[in-house]
Amino acid sequence: MIDREIIFEKIKGYDLDDVKVGVLASHSALDVADGAVEEGFRTMLYCQRGREKTYTRYFKAIRENGRVIRGVVDEYVVYDKFEEIMGGKEQEKILADNILFVPNRSFTSYIKLDRIENDFAVPLVGSRNLLRSEERGQEKDYYWLLEKAGLPYPERINDPEDIDELVVVKLHHAKKKLERGFFTAASYEEYKEKSRGLIKQGVITEDLLKNARIERYIIGPVFNFDFFSSPLNEDTCGIELLGVDWRFETSLDGHVRLPAQQQLTLNEKQRVPEYTVCGHNSATVRESLLDGAFELAEKYAKATKEYYKPGIIGPFCLQTCVDKDNNFFIYDVAPRIGGGTNVHMSVGHAYGNTLWRKNVSTGRRLAMEIKRAIETDRLEEIVT
Repeated sequence: MIDREIIFEKIKGYDLDDVKVGVLASHSALDVADGAVEEGFRTMLYCQRGREKTYTRYFKAIRENGRVIRGVVDEYVVYDKFEEIMGGKEQEKILADNILFVPNRSFTSYIKLDRIENDFAVPLVGSRNLLRSEERGQEKDYYWLLEKAGLPYPERINDPEDIDELVVVKLHHAKKKLERGFFTAASYEEYKEKSRGLIKQGVITEDLLKNARIERYIIGPVFNFDFFSSPLNEDTCGIELLGVDWRFETSLDGHVRLPAQQQLTLNEKQRVPEYTVCGHNSATVRESLLDGAFELAEKYAKATKEYYKPGIIGPFCLQTCVDKDNNFFIYDVAPRIGGGTNVHMSVGHAYGNTLWRKNVSTGRRLAMEIKRAIETDRLEEIVT
């Protein structure tokens, strides 16, 4: 892991009157850029050829007298592959541009974590060491952290032969780098039948299946709680709930829109849905549940400070199922900006708006934190 003092030395060379917010051009980049523009920062997006037009053309910023009148992307770089950002000369350019870089899921998916931890000598706004905890199966992954924190998560089934009720089998998709090869089963026989079919279709592999995590399926709605942890807020607890979102998943959402009789007519390839996230929507939860949600966030943040010092900084997302008795079960953790925050850009989150009395998306809250850290000479507290 890059020594934090090295990062502090890098920002000493920054012109803090000309800081730019940078992000890999994917995942939640538009939210990050929109929030940065709202708070008066210029933006720099690092794109991959073949998927750059959203940023370089359709959301390119136009300014008049310094004020943005259209779009959110001020500057951009287009690489043949995202990992080219790791080059020594590229990093020198990033530092010369006074970039504060916001990590998102695409950054940790397209760039090897070892390289992010050890070779990317650019100030990250957030918790560099926690990014690895998102990888299921690592020695100290988020499940390990949830257990240390005493937080609830779905019970694990270690042996497929022990499946005696509905479970979800969690593993990576064999072909789609960022996506899932999840499937459900209610018995060992169904597990074998579905896994054989998905292997045949190339959705999963034998090796991926061997390392899959099997969990009891929580029957209930799924909420992504978008939190923010601020080390700058001594006058409050430092934990903010900005908003809640939920996912649209293909082909799952297509399946649930079909009448049961029609579902029974699907062929082998169509029968097992995939869980590929293709969109998000906004949600709220009953106010009587909010105390419980905050308790989850407080315990998680406390555990990160103990086991992943300096702990969680900035945005994080607790992806949570709620059962019939309104009990929470955390099924996934994003120790960085969540994937669903674009649904709130510009208009803000319901809870973030209420807290800050203006439109505050996760991207804007990030930019607010950067601005405050610069103005109060506390930038070192929010970068790693």
